[in-house]
Amino acid sequence: MAISVMLGKLAEGMWVSVAIFAVTLVFSLPLGLLVSFGRMSKNIVIRTIVKVYISIMRGTPLMLQLIAINFGPYYGLGIPNTPGWKNMAVAIGFVLNYAAYFAEIYRGGIESMPQGQYEAAKILGYSRGQTFFRIILPQVIKRILPSVTNETITLVKDTSLAFTIGVMEMFTVAKALTASQTSLLPLVFAGVFYYVFNFIVAFVMERIEKKLNYYR
Repeated sequence: MAISVMLGKLAEGMWVSVAIFAVTLVFSLPLGLLVSFGRMSKNIVIRTIVKVYISIMRGTPLMLQLIAINFGPYYGLGIPNTPGWKNMAVAIGFVLNYAAYFAEIYRGGIESMPQGQYEAAKILGYSRGQTFFRIILPQVIKRILPSVTNETITLVKDTSLAFTIGVMEMFTVAKALTASQTSLLPLVFAGVFYYVFNFIVAFVMERIEKKLNYYR
């Protein structure tokens, strides 16, 4: 197989990996913030439910979660899987998993803020919502950015776990080409892709971190 054809097939898988990455970030970051609120809730029922959810998501392999979400409706409820369900299952699995990790990162950042800032904002007439979104959250984002960057880089590599339920992302395509062509070249190209992708992510996050330096 010509290298150009091989790269074309890998590019198709690459866009699937990029789509998984983008969907996960877009939905798990805001969901993680909501989950962190539940984790810090004064309502013991909400707090307990959220703690159990986070414990399950962090305590079991993402691969197992993807399998459960993909096959659970069929084997548990007898609902037949539609052709596009595995793509939806990947999105749901990744978003729920990463939201749990981001929730704990948010919680650590929020709880690290001095109580005096809340009290000062209250004296100035800010509501609780205004205090959080205008004063606390911008500082929290600056503090948690290195941890978020680490999780984001991990996400790039974790997209390869979509192969578990038959989604043809970059790594799956590379493995198939390696087997059919009896050559390690597809895996080498895949490795280069993951490295470049992570390099770009790290570069972008570093730029964002520098722009937020004025919150010091």
